[in-house]
Amino acid sequence: MIIKKILNPNTILAADKDQKEYVFFGKGIGYSRKIGQTVDDEDINRVFIPVDNRQIQEYLRLFDSIPAIYFDITQKIIKHAEELLNANLNTSLFFTLSDHLNFSIERHRNGLNILNRVFWEIKNYYPIEFSVGEYALRLLKKELGQVLPQEEAANIAFHIINAQNVASATSKGMEYAKLVGGISDIVKYELKMDFDREDVHYQRFITHLKFFAERYYEGKMITENDSGLFEQIAQLYPNALTISFTVKDYIEILNESKVTKEEVAYLTVHINRLMSNKKLSEN
Repeated sequence: MIIKKILNPNTILAADKDQKEYVFFGKGIGYSRKIGQTVDDEDINRVFIPVDNRQIQEYLRLFDSIPAIYFDITQKIIKHAEELLNANLNTSLFFTLSDHLNFSIERHRNGLNILNRVFWEIKNYYPIEFSVGEYALRLLKKELGQVLPQEEAANIAFHIINAQNVASATSKGMEYAKLVGGISDIVKYELKMDFDREDVHYQRFITHLKFFAERYYEGKMITENDSGLFEQIAQLYPNALTISFTVKDYIEILNESKVTKEEVAYLTVHINRLMSNKKLSEN
């Protein structure tokens, strides 16, 4: 294996003789290494094999935008989770969870704490995964000095649950899919952009929509008595909020249930991220 890129002190990108790329993890594996050097087997304690070259490029762009400390924390969380569950988790978890942790801290520092409407269900139905979420919160406090609300343990547990590749066939699956597709089409039209379905930012947006669709059809939408968060987001992201209200109208025309303003607020945060990434790609 030949080193192609040093991602951070504990992570490198390497390729074999056929140029198939791998992400290697090992404590200190990136120290004193140079591009073109070989990788010794004894230095490696974890290997991720990307699905294809396009996907790894998307993930590598994500690596560049996230501080290295989050990858170290994520490695510890995944190791802890796999030991408790006695199972190997989907390799994409390393990338998606690192991104989630970075975004969560970013939101927290800006005073935007997103509550989890199904916190109780996750805590009681997925106790092992929830305990991993609690472990993650302790790590974030220890490593970064950031104290996140306990609801964030449930958000992290969601990622652990999804990474187990557990089939969750449901009679409403098609209904959920249609709603997600419809919302995606509206946002695409309003932003006047075509989504790259392999893009990390698009996949992150779709993940939010999937959870929203589940909450909507199960009658478990996010609701809060205090409207302060909505007002704050409305002031910060007025353009994204306008698109969110268009989505809200679309959903309520097709269905009987109303969409809460809190759900509109959280959708606005995700749409704003798409808008920000669009601007960056145009520059």
